[in-house]
Amino acid sequence: MSDGGRLSPYLERLESAFGLRWQGRVKQVVGSLIESEGPFCSVGEVCEIHNAHGTVVAGEIVGFRGSTVLSMPLDLPRGIRCGDRIQTWGEHATLRVSDDMLGRVLDGRGQILDALPCYRARTYRLLDAPAPLPLDRTAIREPLGCGIRAIDAFLTCGRGQRVGIFGGSGVGKSTLIGMMARNTGADLTVLGLVGERGREVLEFLENLGEEGRRRSVVLVSTSDQSPVLRIRAALAATAAAEYFCSQGRNVLLVIDSLTRLAMAQREIGLAAGEPPTAKGYTPSCFSMLARLIERAGMFRSGSITAFYTVLMEGDDEQDPLVDGTRALLDGHIMLDRQLSVRGHYPPIAVLNSVSRLMSAVCSGPHLQKAHELRRLLAAYVDSEDLIRIGAYQKGTDPTLDRALVLIPELHRFLQQKPGEAAPLSDSIAKMLALLN
Repeated sequence: MSDGGRLSPYLERLESAFGLRWQGRVKQVVGSLIESEGPFCSVGEVCEIHNAHGTVVAGEIVGFRGSTVLSMPLDLPRGIRCGDRIQTWGEHATLRVSDDMLGRVLDGRGQILDALPCYRARTYRLLDAPAPLPLDRTAIREPLGCGIRAIDAFLTCGRGQRVGIFGGSGVGKSTLIGMMARNTGADLTVLGLVGERGREVLEFLENLGEEGRRRSVVLVSTSDQSPVLRIRAALAATAAAEYFCSQGRNVLLVIDSLTRLAMAQREIGLAAGEPPTAKGYTPSCFSMLARLIERAGMFRSGSITAFYTVLMEGDDEQDPLVDGTRALLDGHIMLDRQLSVRGHYPPIAVLNSVSRLMSAVCSGPHLQKAHELRRLLAAYVDSEDLIRIGAYQKGTDPTLDRALVLIPELHRFLQQKPGEAAPLSDSIAKMLALLN
């Protein structure tokens, strides 16, 4: 081992103890990408750019190009000039966490967005923390009620499960996650709004209601913010969920959406020189999504049940991001635009949706009834065109005859108003009574 290798641990301790800062100089700014000579740093470290006006611009190291350091500011790079000083001190982005976060609205940096006083916190969580080891997890055996009949009855989720909500624009993803936040059976909810439209943030908070907001932590980044801040909103939401999970609580984590998160990472990757793949997404997009999703699960101390929304551009289910994300999750809920057009809310396409852990968390009678109702619903959907034009003769197919009797009642069961609460036990009891 070289002398540098032997001295490295001691140099790191010395740097930490005395707050040493490494410095460099800005060479060029291209769009939101800052190129500089130095400082000595690693990818993911936080940095500061000190401009001639005495303003400090916070940023993050995103890569290297030869000996050139590439960084991105958290805000617009206005006022940054060639020769400005850039500093690092060996730290990565963290979030202040405590129980006082409940009921608060924060941004990707952890700064307060609501009008309430600063919350007290002495603990810090690393934003981009590694996922727990496989053997640190425990088996998922308990169901978690989402407060939505269609999900709890036909797509029952377990504590610690990771589920995707897939749908096109304007289908109702935000309304659905608002219903979950209000009616969930979890101890609390952590919501990460990534790249959200500014006008919808307040509407979303109002839809949560006073009770829902009191037991929730909301982390927001808007569409006009830098890609680094958009990514940090999702990472900060996951870090907050990990803190509450470590306290022994069952947490519902909702991130809206993974698509905007991947777009932000694509913007950074392309600027840093990564090669584009399908639809321009860089390889780091898919590796980042895998790291993020794997941080949720069932653990000895608590659980993080995660729902991630995914925007299907043009309602394309074969989109590479949709297909790649679906492979990482423990189930998917598909939202159907045709159901939305008919006024069927929530527009969940039960036949196209799957919960991979339903058999592990549901009783035998529940599973049997769910399979039977799915079979009848599938028989109706397959022959719906014949039925509508009057070409089907009653008595031809006994299964379809049963479906015709059941369908009106089943549709009423699957529809639910946004303000309507549906406990897990009630949803199951009503489903079991359907065929009776």
